[in-house]
Amino acid sequence: MTEQGHCPVLSADVVEFLNVGREGVYVDCTLGLAGHAIAILERNPRASLVGLDRDELSLRQARERLMPYGGRVRLFHTDFKALPKLGIAFRDVRGVLVDLGVSSYQLDSPERGFSFSQEGPLDMRMDQRSKITADRLLHTYSEPKLAELFETYGELPHSRRLAREIVSLRKLGRVETTADLRRIVEEVYRWRPQKGKIHPAAKAFQALRIEVNQELEGLPEFFEEAIGMSVPGTRFVAISFHSLEDRIVKHAFARLASRQDKEPLVSILTKKPVMAGPAEVAANSRARSAKLRAAERI
Repeated sequence: MTEQGHCPVLSADVVEFLNVGREGVYVDCTLGLAGHAIAILERNPRASLVGLDRDELSLRQARERLMPYGGRVRLFHTDFKALPKLGIAFRDVRGVLVDLGVSSYQLDSPERGFSFSQEGPLDMRMDQRSKITADRLLHTYSEPKLAELFETYGELPHSRRLAREIVSLRKLGRVETTADLRRIVEEVYRWRPQKGKIHPAAKAFQALRIEVNQELEGLPEFFEEAIGMSVPGTRFVAISFHSLEDRIVKHAFARLASRQDKEPLVSILTKKPVMAGPAEVAANSRARSAKLRAAERI
């Protein structure tokens, strides 16, 4: 685990927009290693926390880090989209945080297969109980389906060419590890490192990860249901790391802020997404692409 595993993104902004000085329950929907959770609990001794994570290994480490806070913490091993069904008393909830995407802990664990910079199995499962891995997708999806996946979730050009190469090489047993996939991507896109340019493998891995974990599935419905169950004054904060997530959050908040023929459910607190400053980016490179949006239940 790197130092960044303990460095929550936009932590000061999260605390501010959740307005954590109020007594009550705060929900960290994507607990990770509990960096944001600890910031909340430290700021307000009258705050209690509900933490959710679908990654059992992350949850285990988070539980250890949260032990000093004892009965102020309840943890659930589940996808955050199950939050409305957990029986939590929403009348007591003052803030809800959703930190989308992959965690630094997952990226820094080669055996999980999330990172193209380290060799490992083509896994990418956030929840190890799932049977669907990146390896399975790469070896069973048809060429058109792979091309659509890379275009839709990775926003990659020439996705059909990449899919064609993968289908050809998988027959030869040459699509077995993260390093294999990275080499294929680099050859297809004739990659040469360029300052300010995103490695195409980052986009290819993002696309596979989103599909493996169904990350965008049901996300708009989650915000609508959770906000609909909340009481006035409840703050909702979402951090996204790519345009697909950010677009969903932006549109979900906008719909709930201006519902046709109905009273609005939220007021939007961030006209534009909040982003990390140079100092935070220098300390934590993952913060570079983070965008925070916040809304308050009316």
